[in-house]
Amino acid sequence: MKKPPLILTNILVFIITGAIALLAVPLWAVTMGFETSEVVVAVILFYFTGMSITAGYHRLWSHKTYDANIVVRVILAIGGAMALQNSILHWASDHRIHHRHVDDNDKDPYSAKKGLWFAHIGWMLREYQTHRYADYSNCRDLQKDPVVMWQHKYYLPIVLVANFGITGLLGWINGDILSMMLVAGVFRLFLVHHVTFFINSLAHFWGSQPFTDKNSARDNGILAFFTFGEGYHNYHHIFEYDYRNGIHWWQFDPTKWLIRGLSFTGLAHNLRRVPEERIEKARAAMQLQKASARLSTQPNADELLSKVQHEYELLMQKMSAYYAAKKRLMNVRKRSLKRSVERLEIDFHYKELKNALALQKEKWLRLQSLSPQFS
Repeated sequence: MKKPPLILTNILVFIITGAIALLAVPLWAVTMGFETSEVVVAVILFYFTGMSITAGYHRLWSHKTYDANIVVRVILAIGGAMALQNSILHWASDHRIHHRHVDDNDKDPYSAKKGLWFAHIGWMLREYQTHRYADYSNCRDLQKDPVVMWQHKYYLPIVLVANFGITGLLGWINGDILSMMLVAGVFRLFLVHHVTFFINSLAHFWGSQPFTDKNSARDNGILAFFTFGEGYHNYHHIFEYDYRNGIHWWQFDPTKWLIRGLSFTGLAHNLRRVPEERIEKARAAMQLQKASARLSTQPNADELLSKVQHEYELLMQKMSAYYAAKKRLMNVRKRSLKRSVERLEIDFHYKELKNALALQKEKWLRLQSLSPQFS
């Protein structure tokens, strides 16, 4: 079968930036050295351009997980262009196709089923789907955003000005244009490219699947550290409209923190979150599936499977009752600050259900590990 034609521009970009980053920058570091200010600028631009992709291209425009002020949108559009990963419109279109047809070798632009190399960078080296450059019908909403269309129309000039103009100006101010452009320009670009590419590649191969196994996406805290919080990819693929990827406070997700911080200043609003009940039920459903598969090989499999199913159903019932009571309590608190008899009764009932759910969760977790008292 004849292979699709190569995309020479992309190949040259990856070869040239890779050669400079891996050969020229280390040689310069050994022979000439880099100033602390140059390294600091490189780190700042690394986070700025990387999070322009994650907070902008990905969570703002591709998934509409929040709304942002036009100033924020313009800044993220410039930072995204500086990351050199195509325009917002094109990137979001590809990404929406990926989510709709994840792991489908014929339709997913960077299907992990085609291998790690293909998902990481190979899909950008050949014209596998030429229609991607003409059909943006899945992004009609974005075509109404003037910032998106401005960036799409003037993408190349913005790329050149952002990458050469900004780093060149900072180098001139610092006293060494070439040195600044090497580390804060090319080396930073090389790093941003590959850590964000990890989301398409490694995040579909390495990690756990606590929420769903219907696709190859994985949760990986190590990857989250390098990908600005995007490593919690299994969660993202089942709950793509949540502005968070790391849902717990201790999970490293600087993109989530940035969006939340912008909301405190009024620069972002309408932050979308998946209800806790849906998250807990998705996790429990996966635990049931894994436990059932493990227990099916045991000598007394029927008895164990029946017990696990029974406890799972109890867990679902108690979860539903608890979250219904929690919602009712929140509504009562909104209506009145006074501790009325109605509110006290609801509060008491809520605490009872909360304790009952906690006990059931403990029992459920013991079942997962096949503790002797439940075997």
